[in-house]
Amino acid sequence: MAVDKEREKSNNSKQNNNVDIVSMREKYRQERDKRIRTDGLDQYNLTNGEFSSYVKDPFVAPGFSRQALTDEVEVAVIGAGFGGLIAAAKLREAGVKDIRLIDQAGDVGGTWYWNRFPGAKCDTESYIYLPLLEELNYTPTEKYISGAEVWEYCRSIATKYDLYDNACFQTEVTELRWDEEINRWVVSTDRGDRMLARYVCMSNGILHRPKLPGVPGVSSFKGHSFHTCRWDYDYTGGDLTEPLVGLEGKRVAIIGTGATGIQCIPRVAESAGHLYVFQRTPSTVEERNNYPTDVEWMNKQKPGWHQQRLDNFNILTSGGQQQEDLVNDGWTDGNRRLTKLMQAEGANTDLQTIVQWMETIDFQKMDEIRARVDSIVTDKTTAEALKPYYRYWCKRPCFHDDYLKCFNQDSVTLVDTKGKGVERISDHALHVDGVAYEVDCLIFATGFDFLPEFSRKTGYDVIGKGGVELTDKWDAGMATLFGIQTPGFPNCFVLSNSQSAFSVNFPHTLAEQSLHIAHVIGHAVAEQYSVINVSDKAAAEWAKKIIEQPTDKQQFLNECTPGYINKESEKGEVNRQSRAFGDPVEYFKILRSWRAEGSLKGVELE
Repeated sequence: MAVDKEREKSNNSKQNNNVDIVSMREKYRQERDKRIRTDGLDQYNLTNGEFSSYVKDPFVAPGFSRQALTDEVEVAVIGAGFGGLIAAAKLREAGVKDIRLIDQAGDVGGTWYWNRFPGAKCDTESYIYLPLLEELNYTPTEKYISGAEVWEYCRSIATKYDLYDNACFQTEVTELRWDEEINRWVVSTDRGDRMLARYVCMSNGILHRPKLPGVPGVSSFKGHSFHTCRWDYDYTGGDLTEPLVGLEGKRVAIIGTGATGIQCIPRVAESAGHLYVFQRTPSTVEERNNYPTDVEWMNKQKPGWHQQRLDNFNILTSGGQQQEDLVNDGWTDGNRRLTKLMQAEGANTDLQTIVQWMETIDFQKMDEIRARVDSIVTDKTTAEALKPYYRYWCKRPCFHDDYLKCFNQDSVTLVDTKGKGVERISDHALHVDGVAYEVDCLIFATGFDFLPEFSRKTGYDVIGKGGVELTDKWDAGMATLFGIQTPGFPNCFVLSNSQSAFSVNFPHTLAEQSLHIAHVIGHAVAEQYSVINVSDKAAAEWAKKIIEQPTDKQQFLNECTPGYINKESEKGEVNRQSRAFGDPVEYFKILRSWRAEGSLKGVELE
């Protein structure tokens, strides 16, 4: 690329603030290369078969049963996390009365139902992370609230919009099948249900199916083990806030130092006899700077403040400019730095120069993050191992005030695997570089099955007109209108990232998609249409728009250290047709303009 040649030419020596750009690029490349594996995404174990115990719900009483349902509802919403809750709320506001939530969990909440690990907090500002704040007239207690408060808020949404009475919890969908004779979806479940639904709205989520590392011997461990998203308080004692007294005197291992590990490790370190933290790649850890909500400030907000704040954050984290940074946190810091530089140098700066500035700002910011490690961690070897060497957006940024401090405790040991991961697991030990670390308890903070094919993500397939399975249809090339509706799958709506928008604040994407779905279904209900389908032409045009998006980001991802964001640097042809729309700001504008135009262009109604 021309920009890259210009970048190389202009950075042959030390740049701003003594950041040696050339040396840093080489250091980043070395750190990336030693972490690349030939098995890519296959390095993980799915939590089924011999690992199915890791997905059992520890938060419900055993023995639940109910009679199978064969009734009919207007809208079946599959998934009761933020996506399902927002969609159901917007459908209620659009006049749809007969709505049923279906979820395998024992309550609403999705990610926040499952992830009840100690120390859980949202690290996106709660004033934008929580949806429907004005509708519920709710004031979060802090800028970054606890997971317990987020979950309770989810339950408040379900209560306000009367979503509990008709809900089916502890119920897993096994198949969705379109019945062309009656124009209804047949929803089959593991409870023997064969309920009918005029419309289905799928919000299966991206952070609900845990994965385990494919370490040799992982199934042979004879101590106690669990995944962070199924936290076993019966074993650890304590709760979200109280000390984990059950870990006193015990040797505990945690595998994983991503966002979850960084939040729960300090809490485990408080109580464990000894804690071993097994790290493959260190995360960026910035100051959280949390504080209680100023209630007086909140009460002064004018109607529409929430959407304004959402849009402001989305524009800034997408690389746009705003007169004011309303959120003003770590997520928007890079944009603030770039804006200041542009103002100092002049508004007519060319794109190549801006790209160079962005890279320099990135290196400076990462230098500051590494310097923070040195300022907190006293052991130099441990501090060096905790320093991240990659571009800022290569991995999910993290924010915590106590994570780095806990490595100053004598009872906490960082086991840096130098990018290779744990070598093997035996009956009572984890093995790295010839050393056996004997432990009583093994906790997997190893994340989620983030980018699988559709049926693997949902656990079921969707069978549309003519018996076509959605997985098979999308294997040939994803074709949707806005990532929400697919030709041949009438009255079916999907909330996801694919062919839609990947926003830093994912609930914002879910809210925009939910408004769109409620608009389409609300129109069909009001006009008494039975079938809503998307034309092949409209889907082909949208797929073409996705494919034609700039590919600059792919080079950036290729240069990143392996992780879920770049599919563990897995080689092979990139399916550009299934990726997200490049700019979430533009994507939201497209949805809003489409609705405002009023003709439901590309949608076929019967």
